[in-house]
Amino acid sequence: MMMMAAAGNESPNRNSEDKTSSRRQNEVNKKLKYTSLAILVIQNASLILSIRYVRTLPGDHFYTTSAVVMAEVLKVITCLFIILIQKRGNVKSFVSLLYDSIVIQYWDTLKLAVPSLIYTLQNNLQYVAISNLPAATFQVTYQLKILTTALFSVLMLRKSLSRIQWISLVLLFAGVAIVQVEQESGKQKEAVTAANQNYFKGLLSVIISCLSSGFAGVYFEKILKGSSASVWMRNIQLGIFGTVLGLLGMWWNDGAAIAEKGFLFGYTPMVWGVIFNQAFGGLLVAVVVKYADNILKGFATSFSIIVSTITSVYLFGFHVDLVFTLGAGLVIGAVYMYSLPKANTSTSSTSTASSSKAGESELDAFLPKRKNLKPIWNLLRESKNLKAPGKKKGN
Repeated sequence: MMMMAAAGNESPNRNSEDKTSSRRQNEVNKKLKYTSLAILVIQNASLILSIRYVRTLPGDHFYTTSAVVMAEVLKVITCLFIILIQKRGNVKSFVSLLYDSIVIQYWDTLKLAVPSLIYTLQNNLQYVAISNLPAATFQVTYQLKILTTALFSVLMLRKSLSRIQWISLVLLFAGVAIVQVEQESGKQKEAVTAANQNYFKGLLSVIISCLSSGFAGVYFEKILKGSSASVWMRNIQLGIFGTVLGLLGMWWNDGAAIAEKGFLFGYTPMVWGVIFNQAFGGLLVAVVVKYADNILKGFATSFSIIVSTITSVYLFGFHVDLVFTLGAGLVIGAVYMYSLPKANTSTSSTSTASSSKAGESELDAFLPKRKNLKPIWNLLRESKNLKAPGKKKGN
């Protein structure tokens, strides 16, 4: 009796401890989500605004091709340092891992040459686009990467989209089109032209960047499905190709000028800030996304558009009218709609079907097969020891 009483006293204590730990875990997860949201918004908005700022300042400008190379080099160095820390400073184990992952598994490394080439092209095009488009316009138009990623996912990965996602893609395209029509005929084009910037060059650059982003992301997902390599090793492999390809692009486009003026020509503290943001921002987001679901990421993207637009008004004298507000509003709503989970009906039916199958498979190990149930039941009825369910034995 005393043992039973002691056990009874322990169970409420355990329940209270479980509730307390669960409450603490929920609070930690909530803080991580809000922190993730803030980091995603700041990174999305600050990178575009800072690039636009340094590219529109008077005076000598840095070479964007050298900035792309420098960002790749910093990214590789950072990932190498992180892996060395994970190996607790064991240089032999560190070198062995690099040799095995990069040289021995050379085919796995070569697979990353294609996405690395596309990402290098995309990074260079982003500089061209932001240098020729207002930051808010670029931020809105660049959301077309959601449309291209979705289309490539359907074509290459055979993924299915929900009805809401298809509607959101239509709204996204309509919102971007409205913004572009307004920009082409409004005061923004005059302001861009007056600043010796090519609006159509910027627009073409952002469209190609969206196409390359969508294809590279889906291709990267396809070739690395089921891979066991860490995100840091993948970034090292990407960075190696990115550095080599970036150097080739720099030599082709700005080789003579850089040979004359130097690799770091035009680098100011603000330029270094842009490069560090581009190099470490992607790695930081890769870590943060672990704690952020799709809805949170969609909300962060939408909120960063608002932040970029408001900041552009005060920093660059950007003019916001009703048409731009309508187009940007459609894009913001479309981004949020696309990030919503699929309809509950399909999800619930799928989960129900899978759970029922799982239940059947578990029960099959203990119950006789369906075809044997009838003979067994007949045998039981003939024995007259048991009666069919639903009938009660009389008194």
